[in-house]
Amino acid sequence: MIHSLAAAMSSHLPNASSSSSSPSSSSSSLGGTWILPDGRNSSLVRSGADLRPLAPVSPWDVALCVTGTLISCENALVLAALFYAPSLRAPTFILIGSLAVADLLAGLGLVLNFISIYALDTELATLASVGLLIAAFSASVLNILAITVDRYLSLYNALTYNTERTLTFTYAMLALIWLVCVALGLLPALGWNCLADEARCSVCRPVTKNNAVALAVTFLLVFALIMQLYLQICKIAFRHAQQIAVQQHHFAAISTTKGVSTLSAILCTFAACWMPFAMYSIVADSSYPTIYTYATVLPATCNSVINPIIYAFRNPDIQKSLWLACCGCIPTNFSLRPRTSSDV
Repeated sequence: MIHSLAAAMSSHLPNASSSSSSPSSSSSSLGGTWILPDGRNSSLVRSGADLRPLAPVSPWDVALCVTGTLISCENALVLAALFYAPSLRAPTFILIGSLAVADLLAGLGLVLNFISIYALDTELATLASVGLLIAAFSASVLNILAITVDRYLSLYNALTYNTERTLTFTYAMLALIWLVCVALGLLPALGWNCLADEARCSVCRPVTKNNAVALAVTFLLVFALIMQLYLQICKIAFRHAQQIAVQQHHFAAISTTKGVSTLSAILCTFAACWMPFAMYSIVADSSYPTIYTYATVLPATCNSVINPIIYAFRNPDIQKSLWLACCGCIPTNFSLRPRTSSDV
């Protein structure tokens, strides 16, 4: 999704290989050895067909590559914790694991994107990295929607939530999500790209402008659905609090307020990360300065850094699994508190 932005930035820089030469300053090459004006020679630079000027490395691309590495490490840790504890097989943890897989692929896609820009630089590498990024980030957003649906159902159908029917519904929902995302990731390789017509490119080459707008509008619809579900979750939580006995009313009010604050923080974080890039993809095209694309893409990728913290590391069961996996023990002051809808 972010491929070849550095090439656009570097096109405004002076080309070292086309610098002017004069009899007093030029140098000639012979058999791979450069002969300098004073008679000295150097073999540090390849000659002939092997000579290729190195493109300047954009600090934005370095930041994206570092972010991708951090995303990969975080989500690999989440997956290790889930696999280490066989007890974490409830629908909630299956969804968290699917989100971790999506974010892990997104991190690997960012690293592959950096390699394809500065090392491979082929059409195949471009399409592969872009397809992986589209599929992974789409899966990440849709898995967040699935987790929100799971939270809503765990409150709305509390009595029938922990049944085989819920597990079947979870697997069916994940199968649909990944099928859709894989199909989206394959679109650039199937010809839905602007490699043959640069004028059709969006802010993220080689994704076309029309495809970028379609993806951005779909994201806005998903975000609206997530927001509506969270509003319903808050209503149910307040209704449950009102049904608690009078002697526990104060505790219930504090717990409900904390839960609503947590859900609001999750929603605001998600919007702050993705909304700038979604809106920019709708209004901008390839003629816009690439600095704006980088400035909106980087926060969107940071959402995959935050996801493990919000949905995994805060969960007491996953915390226990991590302690057992890393240290082989559990701290004496560690206690499993009752799980609520805001825990996962």
